Amino acid sequence: MRRNLAARLGVWSAHHRKTAVLGWLLFVVLATVVGGASGMVTATEEEMGVGDSGRAAAILRDAGIDEPAGELVLVGSRTPGGWRDAAGDLSKALTATGETRGVKAPLPSGNGRDALLRFEIKGPSDEAADRIQPVLDAVAKAAEDGKAQGITVHQFGDASSEKHLSDLLADDLKKAEFTAVPLALGILLVAFGAVVAALLPVGLALTACVATFGLLSLASHRLHLFETTYSVMFLMGLAVGVDYCLFYLRRERDERAAGRDADTALRIAAATSGRAVLVSGLTVMVAMAGMFLSGLLLFKGFALATILVVCVAMLGSVTVLPALLAGLGDRIDAGRIPFLRRRAKKGTHAGGGVAGTVLRPVLARPKFFAAAAAVLLLVLAAPALGMKTEQLGLEKQFGSDAPLSVAYKKITAEFPGGPAPARVVVKADDIEGRQVRDALGTVTRKAGEGAELTVHRAAGVAEIAVPLPGDGTDAEAKQALATLRDDTVPAAFDGVDAQAYVGGDLASSEDFGDQLGRGIVPVFAFITAVTFLLMLFSFRSVVIAVTSIALNLLSVGAAYGVMTAVFQHGWGAELIGSEQVGAIENWMPLFVLVVLFGLSMDYHVFVVSRIREARDRGMDNRSAIREGITRTAGAVTGAAVIMVAVFAVFGTLSMQDMQQMGVGLGVAVLLDATVVRMILLPSLMTVLGERNWHTPSWLRWLPRSSHEDAGAEVPAGSARPGAPVPSGR
Repeated sequence: MRRNLAARLGVWSAHHRKTAVLGWLLFVVLATVVGGASGMVTATEEEMGVGDSGRAAAILRDAGIDEPAGELVLVGSRTPGGWRDAAGDLSKALTATGETRGVKAPLPSGNGRDALLRFEIKGPSDEAADRIQPVLDAVAKAAEDGKAQGITVHQFGDASSEKHLSDLLADDLKKAEFTAVPLALGILLVAFGAVVAALLPVGLALTACVATFGLLSLASHRLHLFETTYSVMFLMGLAVGVDYCLFYLRRERDERAAGRDADTALRIAAATSGRAVLVSGLTVMVAMAGMFLSGLLLFKGFALATILVVCVAMLGSVTVLPALLAGLGDRIDAGRIPFLRRRAKKGTHAGGGVAGTVLRPVLARPKFFAAAAAVLLLVLAAPALGMKTEQLGLEKQFGSDAPLSVAYKKITAEFPGGPAPARVVVKADDIEGRQVRDALGTVTRKAGEGAELTVHRAAGVAEIAVPLPGDGTDAEAKQALATLRDDTVPAAFDGVDAQAYVGGDLASSEDFGDQLGRGIVPVFAFITAVTFLLMLFSFRSVVIAVTSIALNLLSVGAAYGVMTAVFQHGWGAELIGSEQVGAIENWMPLFVLVVLFGLSMDYHVFVVSRIREARDRGMDNRSAIREGITRTAGAVTGAAVIMVAVFAVFGTLSMQDMQQMGVGLGVAVLLDATVVRMILLPSLMTVLGERNWHTPSWLRWLPRSSHEDAGAEVPAGSARPGAPVPSGR
C-alpha cells in the first residue's frame, strides 16, 4: 500500500534522525533570535476601534494628534477642606518628579471632603506607562504620610491603568508558565511512569511555544497584537503540543506492548496517530481562521497566534518526535518511577479496564445512555439562555477589591464622567467656519457642565470631552451616550460640511459589542462548514460529519452554561478566587466557540479514526466501537487531564477574562473527554449502526483513506528494522 503523508514523514524522520532533530533545533533558535531582534509591536487602543468610535480615533491618528495620558488623583479627608495641605504637598511632589505637566489646582467635591488633582504625563502617550513609576511613588508616599491624619489618596488614569494591566499580564503569564508546565510533567510521569517518556511531550510543546513567540514577534510588525494574545498562544501551544505528542507516543507504546518490534511500532504510530494529528491540526487551524471573519483586530491576533502554534506543534509531532523515538528506542522508558505505571506486557493493550467497564452498559443500552448524556449536557447548558455579555470594566476585570478598581469607583462616585468621558471628534476643511463653530458650541452647551472643547486648527480637527453620568459604564451612561450619538450630534451637524463621530471608552465598548454580534454569524457558519467538510473528506460519511458538529455544539453549550452560572450568577465563584460580575466578557463566547470547535477535534478524530481502523479490519460496528474506545481511552484521558490542568491554571489568574477562559475551556474539555467521548459518542454510533459508515452515491468520488492498522497483518516481531511495512493510506 502507498503510505499516507504522516507515514512518509515518520519514516523519513526515523531514517534521518540527526537531520530532523538538528533541523528542529535550528528552526527554534532562528525563530527565537530573529523574532527577539525584531521586537514585538503591540496594538494601541485606537487600533482596536470599530464603528464610529474607530472612525473618531482614526481622525485623531491621521491628524497626528496624540491624546496625552491623563491622570487623576483623589485626595480625601474626614472633614470638609481637611485635604488642602495634603493636596498642596502632593501637587508639588508631582511637579518635582519631572514626568508631569499641567498639574491643575485641586477641584473640590460637592461635600468638600474630597479634591481631585488632574494632570498629564509628559511625552508620547504610548510611552506614558513606562514613565509613570516616579508619579506612582509620589502618590504612594502621600498616601502613607497622610494615614495618621485620616487622609486617603487614590489614583486612576491612562498610564497607571495601562502599567497595572501590563504588569498583571506579565505576572499572570509567568505564573501560568511556572505552574502549568510542572503540572503537565507530573501528569505525564504518572501516565508513563518514566522520566524520559514524560519529558518528551513537554519538551516538544515548550520548544513549539518558544519558536512561535519568535514568529509572532515577526508577524506583529504586519498585524499588531495585544498582550493577551501571547497568553492565549501559550495556553493553546502547551495543551495541543503535549496532546499531539501524547497521542503519537501512546500508540507507539501500545504497539510495542502488542509485540511489535520498535521499527514496526513506530511505522504504525506514524501511519495512524500521525495521520490523526495531521487531520486534527488542520481542522484546528482552519477553525481558528474563522476568527479573521470577525472584523476585529483582537480576534485576528488570536487567530494568527493559535494557527501558528498549532502548526508548529503539529509539524514537530510528525517529524522530530519520530526521529527522537527511533533514536531512543527502549531508552524511552529510562528513569522509571517506582510504583507508577510501566509498559504493559506483550500481547496486551492499554485502556481495557475502566473504559471497558464503562462501555459495557453503554453498548448494552445505547438509546438510554445517549439520551441521558444529551440531557445532562443540555441541563448544564441551560443557564446560557440568560447569558449577558459586556466589555467588563476595571472594577469587574480586576476584582472589586483591587486598588485600581477602588480608585475608579471612588473617583466616579464624587466626579461622574471624569475618568472616561465621551469624546466628540469633528473634522472639517474649515474648522473655524461659522457653521462648524455654531455646531461645536451647540454640542458643548447641550453636553452640560464639565464639557471641554479643544480645537486643533492646524489639523482641522476639534474635540469635545463630554462627561457621562453614573459610573461611566452603567445604564445611565449608556443612555446618555445614545442620546449624544443619535440626537445631539446629528442635530447639531445637520447640513454642516464636517465629519462628526462620538468616541471614548464606552463608545468603543458599545461598537466592539455590536461588531461581535455581526461577526459571530459568519464565523459560526465558516467553522461549521469547514468542520463538516474536513470530517466528510476524512471519513467519507455524512453521518460522521453531522454528528461531529452536533457533539461539538453540545460541549460548547455546556461550557457556556457553566461560565454563566459561575461568573454571571456567582455559583461557586469563590472556590476559584473569583466573584460574581453579572456578565461574561463580550469576546469570550465567540472565542470559546472557535477554540472548542478546534480542540474537540483532537479527541474526535483520534477516537473515530481508531474505530474506523477496527471497522476496516472487518469488525462489526459494535465491536469496532468497543475496540476504538478502549484502545484510545488511556491517551484521551491523559490528554484531557493535561488540557484541563493547563486551563485550570488560567482559571486561577488575576484577570476576570483569563478566569472565564480557563473555566470555560477546562469544563468543556473535561465533558468532551468523559461524557461525550466515553458515553454519548459510542452510544450514538451504536444506535446509528451501519449508517455511520455509509457513503452516499453522490460522494463516492471522494478519495478513500484507509484507517486500517498499518501493521495489523504483520506477525509480531516478524519485521526487521528498516523493512518496509504496509501502512494506511
